[in-house]
Order: sequence, then structure tokens, then C-alpha cells
Amino acid sequence: MIKLILIIALGIFYVGFMQPQNGQPAATAPAIATAGNADQIIADAFDRQQGNIQVQGQGTVIKVLKDDREGLQHQRFILRLANGRSLLVAHNTDLAGRVSDLKAGDTVEFYGEYEWNPKGGVLHWTHRDPHHHHINGWLKHNGNTYQ
Repeated sequence: MIKLILIIALGIFYVGFMQPQNGQPAATAPAIATAGNADQIIADAFDRQQGNIQVQGQGTVIKVLKDDREGLQHQRFILRLANGRSLLVAHNTDLAGRVSDLKAGDTVEFYGEYEWNPKGGVLHWTHRDPHHHHINGWLKHNGNTYQ
């Protein structure tokens, strides 16, 4: 019985108090979807109106939008996923630089955080976090990585 209590206490201590590895958050990290199931995870999250989900996948650019210039600047574009869903990407150009030569029909790979919205959701945190409070993300386009 004492061993069981000790194991539980150590588990709680580890999850709640241990420092994160490689500057990544420990207990506050969002759920993670891998490249193989990102489309389904995003579809399910949209249906459930959920967010804070780290996803890795790819899509085809269907529209390049005007940059969001309020506050931190973001390059914005819409991806069509393989399952037909659309996904707005809001890429922080102050931290990661612009994805160059981006146009409709291009393939973009991504790793970032999905947040629900009524139009299909938005992908953000596609860059490194200079404060090490969030998982680092990235975009890949034409052989270049933007993070």
C-alpha cells in the first residue's frame, strides 16, 4: 500500500512540477495529432468545437489572403486538406518570416496549433516560441522551412 501511494505521489510530482524538455511545456502541452491522422483530428475538433490541438499535416493552398497587420503581423492563407476541409493558416511573420512565393495550388506542410472557429478553424503557432512556453511549430513550402 505504501508503495502504491509513493508511486502515485511521484507521478503527480512528475506531471505537475518537472521541468519541460527542450524548452517545451510539460503539463500544459496541447493534444498532438500526427501527420497520418491530422485531417481526421481536425475534422473531429471542428465538429466538437475544440482547440488547443497540436497538429502536423499538409494541404493545398486555395487562397492567399491579405496579411493581418493588427498587433503582431501574420501572413494568412487558406489550405484545403485531403478530406475536403478548409483551414485558415495565420503565420506570424514577425517571428518566422514570410513564406515566399506562396500561391494557390501550392502544397504546404504544417506543424502548429489548431483552434476552432465557425469557418473551419485556424492554425497558428507555426513558428518558434521565443519564450519557450509553447511547442515550436513550422511551415514547409518548396523545400524551405519557416519557423
